[in-house]
Amino acid sequence: MGIARVAGTVASTLGLAWVARAAWGLPAALGAGQAEIAPTALGKSSYRDGRFHNTEPSNTMAPGAAPSLLWSGLTKRGVGKPARPVPLVTPAPPERAAELAVTWYGHASALVEIDGYRVLADPVWSERVSPSPVIGPARLHPVPGDPSALPAVDAVIISHDHYDHLDKPTVEQLVREQRAPFVVPTGIGAHLRRWGVPADRIVELDWGGSVELGTGDLTITCAEARHFSGRGLVRNTTLWASWALTGPTRRVYFGGDTGYTKAFAQSGAVLGPFDLTLLPIGAYDERWTDIHMNPEEAVRAHADLCLGDPGHGLLVPIHWATFDLAFHGWSEPVHRLVAAADVAGTRAVVPKPGERVVPNDLPPRVSWWKDVE
Repeated sequence: MGIARVAGTVASTLGLAWVARAAWGLPAALGAGQAEIAPTALGKSSYRDGRFHNTEPSNTMAPGAAPSLLWSGLTKRGVGKPARPVPLVTPAPPERAAELAVTWYGHASALVEIDGYRVLADPVWSERVSPSPVIGPARLHPVPGDPSALPAVDAVIISHDHYDHLDKPTVEQLVREQRAPFVVPTGIGAHLRRWGVPADRIVELDWGGSVELGTGDLTITCAEARHFSGRGLVRNTTLWASWALTGPTRRVYFGGDTGYTKAFAQSGAVLGPFDLTLLPIGAYDERWTDIHMNPEEAVRAHADLCLGDPGHGLLVPIHWATFDLAFHGWSEPVHRLVAAADVAGTRAVVPKPGERVVPNDLPPRVSWWKDVE
């Protein structure tokens, strides 16, 4: 009986320790509350009744999908994980930013070079995309290279406040190691201020708003997306967005995370045509078609952003390979993307995590993902 009691005490202690670790830092990771966010949101174009809204009617989940979602969770767990290690490339950024290039760090994290500027998009360096250090989707591959070795960037852009796009430890690291402003959709500034980002390094924009960098020769424009937001139980208290980067000679579109939307064609008409598009192709499902694109829709979106010409510019897929966030196979998104791009006549390249892509100097296609699946 004594041994059993001791064992029970040890188990109870270990259980409490695990719970404590799982909950460690959770309130801070959640970010700002609605009361802190609301003052910057009032009066914005898509904000009403205390929430932001998509222009097009959108459901985050199809009606009646809960039972099938539970079944998928029971029967398709782990289907989105690679069979072998994902190959990485150690980033080697040039001393000076190029006219046009991008280094993909996995998922939606990318370093864009445009007309001599560097813009870091949706950086996430943490092991998990979750408010907890031990619960939630974990990386399927390490961060390529050392994030501390990043060259000085001119801006950090954030698409929305979901954990796989806005990461508190990464933000804190960038505050220490960089001097660039954070350019974010309305409301996310409250999260950043909560995490110690100086007010003079935060630029909040509504859809259609823009900011100029340097001497005004690079413009960052907040473009409409079709998605949702939320880091806790309350959704849509902050805005979500895609981003257009416009320089003297080049134009880049960063999709972030979005469903297919007529806003792509509008952005193409007003801000395009784009020489490089970074568009999400993963985490799709028939139960949430409104707020996540599939690969074929990404190819269609690229054409919209290029004024109806699928052969203009270069499409680089993002939002796949790094975290298991849906119920499709690990490599399914890129197989579908490549097939759809070939049919449409769209130039597309699929870099390894950490690989730098220069649109005017592309190597022959290597289907590296086939060695991983």
